[in-house]
Amino acid sequence: MNAVGRWFGERVSISGDVLRELTNEPVPNHLKRWWFCLGGTPAYLFVVQIVTGILLAFYYQASPSTAFESVRYITEEASYGWYFRGIHKWAATLMIAAVILHQMRVYFTAGYRKPRELNWLIGMCLLLATLGLGFTGYCLVFEQLSYWGATVAANICDAVPFVGGFFKQMLLAGDSYNERTLSRFFVLHAAVLPAVMILLLFVHIAFIRLHGVTELRFPDEDQNKPKHFSFFPDHFFTEVIIGLLLMVLLSFLASVVPVGLGPKADPLTTPETIKPEWFFYVMFRWLKLFSGTFAVLSIGFIIFAMYAWPWLDSLIRKITKREECSTWIGIVAVLAIIGLTVWEALAPH
Repeated sequence: MNAVGRWFGERVSISGDVLRELTNEPVPNHLKRWWFCLGGTPAYLFVVQIVTGILLAFYYQASPSTAFESVRYITEEASYGWYFRGIHKWAATLMIAAVILHQMRVYFTAGYRKPRELNWLIGMCLLLATLGLGFTGYCLVFEQLSYWGATVAANICDAVPFVGGFFKQMLLAGDSYNERTLSRFFVLHAAVLPAVMILLLFVHIAFIRLHGVTELRFPDEDQNKPKHFSFFPDHFFTEVIIGLLLMVLLSFLASVVPVGLGPKADPLTTPETIKPEWFFYVMFRWLKLFSGTFAVLSIGFIIFAMYAWPWLDSLIRKITKREECSTWIGIVAVLAIIGLTVWEALAPH
């Protein structure tokens, strides 16, 4: 082993001390609480998505004539296909939930304030890319609901003034759903969006290393204890344990609540109701409450406000002289999101 270590050391000029210094950054004590270190959870689930996605891609055929049958083969005939499809589906669901919760945690702990404004923008891009992955993956199954869901999404894009028609054509690879649309979704889902997310994750982590983690102190903490603990092995092993628990949970969900198949897409038969995935319930209910153009423009304004929130928050605090205004705005926003989501979930479809 010493000979192997010497051989490796001669070719990679990084000493053990330097490596330990690079990987053993002190971690604030509040990250011992899982709620405050949610960033590692979607990262782990993203890796699970990549691995299971590659396995599914061996069998999936991105064509209207073959897509549904290939998914049926994966689910019903391929060895353990049902299991890996279930893992992929549930990992996507949990990943979206974890990213949303992580962004909420950053918001309510003011982790977006100076000098971390740019990292908030990166986090917002990761959130939208995650939702994009969920949407494109949903469309690949070529079920009746996924087909018409993609059609509705394209029509929503078309309602955006000036650029809507362009985005609709980019999404569908034409003016309407055609034989090239599924391959467009597949490239977005399997190549473009994952590559974008990996790049964003690298930048996100680089900013965290540059600025450090926002340190929080709690009244019940022992003030005499050290404010930090070691990344390795303490925090590293915590993340490993969380990863193992997530794998158990994913296996349980894939086995007990397996992912099924709905009716095959039929372009000639419009379903009575079109139900999106749960993470789009808010947007779907909002579109039902208001007229098309106003609903689309207001959604765009809300997304813009979320991106610009570090600066809006600074302006609000400057005007009101109150630190807690953003907290109350966030509480109202979360209650509205939950209310619209539950409303859409309980509405008859």
